[in-house]
Amino acid sequence: MGTDLGKGYALMATALFSSRYPEKQVKFINRGIGGNRVKDLEKRWQEDCIALRPTWVSIYIGINDTWRRFDRDDPTSVEAFAEGYRRLIVRTKEELDAKLILVEPFVLPVPEDRKRWREDLDPKIQAVRELAREFQTLYVPLDGLFAQASTQTPPDYWAPDGVHPSPAGHALIAKAWLDAVKA
Repeated sequence: MGTDLGKGYALMATALFSSRYPEKQVKFINRGIGGNRVKDLEKRWQEDCIALRPTWVSIYIGINDTWRRFDRDDPTSVEAFAEGYRRLIVRTKEELDAKLILVEPFVLPVPEDRKRWREDLDPKIQAVRELAREFQTLYVPLDGLFAQASTQTPPDYWAPDGVHPSPAGHALIAKAWLDAVKA
């Protein structure tokens, strides 16, 4: 339990951090579950975060709060998203002495219909930015980084479906995460 870091950015960031700082012997745990939304994360926060007593907590959630609006007609309002996210942060700060890293969600225009998602995702990204500012957390600005990367290389190179990163996209995330923690 907790030893599988997946095959993406979490594994890459762990490998790079651990190789740079072997003396720290940091233990990384990936509790991400594909398809989850803020409301799902809230339901499992005690078991998957608080009970583990981490000293750092990285939260990367949000694209599925948008995606479900478009594929299942099951939207998450910006208010519900921000309130749920806020509860995660507050609970973490109240129950743990952990530093927080917030990772903003992103979407690229692949396929073309993903452009419509901006109307739903952009306010959620803004909510995450405001929470990072309010709670003085570290912040990883993925949407901007992917947009910038896509000016030089086609968006599908970074995320073939506009959401799920390619290996290069995962490396972009890992590097941005490491930059945020100054590793």
